[in-house]
Amino acid sequence: MTLTEEQTAAVRQWVADGASLSEVQQRLRAEFGLHPTFFDVRMLVMDLGVQVKDRVAQVNADDVTKAKLPPKPAEPGTPPPPAEPASGGVSVTVDTIQTIPGALVSGSAVFSDGVKARWYFDQMGRFAFEPELPGYHPTPEDSRTFQQTLQRELSTRGY
Repeated sequence: MTLTEEQTAAVRQWVADGASLSEVQQRLRAEFGLHPTFFDVRMLVMDLGVQVKDRVAQVNADDVTKAKLPPKPAEPGTPPPPAEPASGGVSVTVDTIQTIPGALVSGSAVFSDGVKARWYFDQMGRFAFEPELPGYHPTPEDSRTFQQTLQRELSTRGY
């Protein structure tokens, strides 16, 4: 792909300003009426010797614990876990298929008062907990039982 000096200078400036290859492609089309393929733009940037800047996503580590967890999908051919914990205690289940992006292991829990929650550990070992009722906190006894049951369930699965 051959560009004029004006077009070359514009591409250099766009990349220096942080434009992605896709944005350069769109601007070449909009401002100069050129229709390069993405591969053409990639080769052009390499030929010009300019470096596309990686955009750094600003992520707060606490965001993992505040993320909305997707609902647990039902596995075909298996009955759903019991909705209520046995004898007023806490029940914990571990998902057999991971549907949460970035989760190492996930599951759900039902507390003695009937409130359900989703939980997971991400690949960095951070724990996330999302009850169905916003702001819900289990009782201290339920919290201890949840932790012990979760630890037991995970250890039987090799975690």
